[in-house]
Order: sequence, then structure tokens, then C-alpha cells
Amino acid sequence: MHIASRIERLGTETAFEVLARAKALEAKGRDIIHLEIGEPDFDTPANIIEAAKRALDEGWTHYGPSAGLPQARTAIAEYFNRTRSISKYTAEHVVVTPGAKPIIFFGLQATIEPGDEVIYPNPGFPIYESVINYLGAKPVPLPLREEKEFRFELADLEARITPKTRMIIINSPQNPTGGVLTYEDLAGIAELAVRHNIIVFADEIYSQIMYDGQRHYSITQFEGMEERTIVLDGFSKTFAMTGWRLGYGLMPPSLAKVVARLQTNCTSCATSFTQIAGIEAMSERTLPAVAGFVEEFRRRRDAIVAGLNALPGIRCHTPKGAFYVFPNISGTGMRSSEFADFMLEHVGVACLSGTSFGSEGEGFVRFSYANSLENIQRAIERMEVALSKHVLMQ
Repeated sequence: MHIASRIERLGTETAFEVLARAKALEAKGRDIIHLEIGEPDFDTPANIIEAAKRALDEGWTHYGPSAGLPQARTAIAEYFNRTRSISKYTAEHVVVTPGAKPIIFFGLQATIEPGDEVIYPNPGFPIYESVINYLGAKPVPLPLREEKEFRFELADLEARITPKTRMIIINSPQNPTGGVLTYEDLAGIAELAVRHNIIVFADEIYSQIMYDGQRHYSITQFEGMEERTIVLDGFSKTFAMTGWRLGYGLMPPSLAKVVARLQTNCTSCATSFTQIAGIEAMSERTLPAVAGFVEEFRRRRDAIVAGLNALPGIRCHTPKGAFYVFPNISGTGMRSSEFADFMLEHVGVACLSGTSFGSEGEGFVRFSYANSLENIQRAIERMEVALSKHVLMQ
């Protein structure tokens, strides 16, 4: 069977490849601690599950509009306005999708031409670069700096803008580093976007997972940004709904119509009964569960950061959001992929090489702390023994 050449331009998400390797080792009897996959280990809150059951009983098992059920689009716009302290968005700005990734694919397909330049964070979520390449555009990596808490220099961003720059992608809180852009960072990005007439793609999927009194700021809060911003968000991370496959984008209404048409041609629509459950997820009844998730993530963050910083050859910054740490492992003498392979094959701890997230990830690895405190502590103990032996052997 002939495979189209454009498929070669598509990348992948290494987390699922490492998960498959880890599962294969488990099938052989190995005990593997999973710190590779970015999935909350909590069950979906009971009120959301009950809402889905009621929706099934009430017959929400049919096609819905490609852009999403009207009541779901309205609820999402209201939730977005409430959580960002703005009042700009209405149902016409919203497209509901099966998971949040389609917003990346559809949003870029609708706005990016071959030869356009797209600036994206590096290290960053690998699907950004994958889709940019697939569309025949030019990916322009923007380095995130460890010394800046995994933010970037505004001067670095400005230096990468050319007449061909069509889009800037930002992600805050950020995967894989847990870095958070400040209000001042976003103000600077907004000024550049308006001045140079550039679209901003804002991935805010971790917006509700913030620590230490940090507040999430959206670039949509700034003058002139509503009409040039595509926001990605969804239910997987905040509400522990990864398997429900429910995400959404907010964008100018004219673009929302185009993205809905792309969805018509691809998936038809998001599942109706999951959208009804999503409305319940955004209600105040779910707030205590989400607060509990975030507090437990904070405890795990503190434990894994302290544990990693006590290991030989490793230093680890304390993230301000999401549920990942991105420790510098260069002091171990191993490259990122070598370290990740060593941890999986010899230590029984699954993590991801920093280079899975781009060239700027060399010297780092990503651990997800979306696992129990007990398992995190077990992983640290295993790594301590293994790295101590590694140092003695050098």
C-alpha cells in the first residue's frame, strides 16, 4: 500500500510510545512506576459521571451540531469568562471537539499556509512542531530558559519575528516544564502580536492547575487579542476526564465557523452525552473536587522536587503549574535519552527524555507527578540507589 509522502512530516507523542514499552515490561513481570504519562490518576468526580448517566437515559445519543451543542458552547463561554475574569466570549466563539488536540490541528489548518513561519516553545508539546511541519510551514523554535523558570526572553521572541511570521504558540502553564508566563510576559507578547499582525495560539489546558497562590492570566485579557487569538482548553486535565475525549477552542466567530466545517469533514461532532457531562463539570458542584486534585498535586510536586534535588547529578526547579517536573540531569554524565532508557530498563521508573519535547530539552527529562505520593517516593528511592551506583562506576 502506497503511503503519502506528507505523512513523513508528522511526528508523534513519545509519552504513548514509552507507555507501551513500560506495559510490555510489566507483561514480563517487571514492576514499573509510571511517571511518563500526563494523565491525572484520580477518578472523574461522581457528579460528572452521574450527569453522563442521566444524559444517556434521556437520549443524548445522537449527532449534534459540528460546532457543539448550543448549551455546551454557552456554558463553555461562560466558564471561560468566569475563570479569566473577562466578559468577551459568547457561544459563537466556541467549537467543541473530541479532545483538545483537534483544536491544534484544525486551528492551524484553517490559518497557516505553506511557507508561513510559526514560532513555538522549545521544549514544548511535540504536536505543535508536528502539525506545523505537516502543513508545510516553517517551525521556528523559541528556547525556554531554565534560569528564567522555563520562560523565554521577550527579546528572543522579537528577534524571531519576520515578515513571514503568521503565528506564535504559547502554553501556560507549560508542558513539559510546569513553567508559567507572567502578566508582564503576556503583555509583551500581546504588544508584538498586535504590532506585527500575528495570530496567537494559546494552549491553556493546564490553566486551573496552579500553585502557591499563582493566578492564571490569559492573553485574551489584553486589548486587541480577542480577534487574533485561538485558545485551546478542555476537560481532561482539570476534571480528570482524559478518557472522555472532550475539548474545545475559543476563537473569532468567523474562524469558529471554518473550524466547525473542518470538524464536519473529520469527526462530525463531539459526543453528545459527554458534552452534557462537560456542562456539569464546569458547575460550582465540581469546585471542591478540583481544589482537592490541585492540593494533592501540590503535595506530590513538593515531594518529587525535594527528592530529585537530593539525588546526585540532578537539580530540579519547582514548577508553578501543571503536573510535571523537568529536572536537569546533565550532572549525571548521561544524555537525556540515555537517562530515560536507564530509568526504564534498569530502575523500573518510566519518564520521558527532554528531547521528546525538542532540541532544547537535551540535558533534561520529564517526570509526571500524576501518580500517588507512595509511588513517587518509591521512584525516588530506586533512583537514589541506581544513581549512587552509577556515580561509583564512573
